[in-house]
Amino acid sequence: MSNPRAGKVAERIQQIIARRLEKGLRDPRLGFVTITDVRVTGDLQQASVFYTVYGDEQEQADTAAALKAATGMLRTEVGKQLGTRLTPVLEFIHDELPESAQHLNELLAEAKRRDDEAAALAAGAKYAGEEDPYVKPRDDDDDR
Repeated sequence: MSNPRAGKVAERIQQIIARRLEKGLRDPRLGFVTITDVRVTGDLQQASVFYTVYGDEQEQADTAAALKAATGMLRTEVGKQLGTRLTPVLEFIHDELPESAQHLNELLAEAKRRDDEAAALAAGAKYAGEEDPYVKPRDDDDDR
């Protein structure tokens, strides 16, 4: 963020929401949520709250519905504790970073496995022709 105030406000919003979720909501659909990041617009009018949920797709969908239902209450809590003239509109976005990081780790493991296979094949390989196929200048002593 280029605006230092927006960065501070985003950090404070993240702390407020995380603390409130830690206390718990009365919604049984809410799963194990981690607030990973908050991004606030330069005019401090909107805040995108990124979160991850531990669990399967059903638990993630239930948690998304619970957070959507609790957005007004969480915005009220942020407004009370933030102390700014205007309270930003909260938008909860499921953070895809852990899934994409896991996918990248799987791709890297596959690449390493293929590299190991290629190295094993190269270890027992022999040249098809001579070891050094390039023509070298002849010595004059060889002609006599």
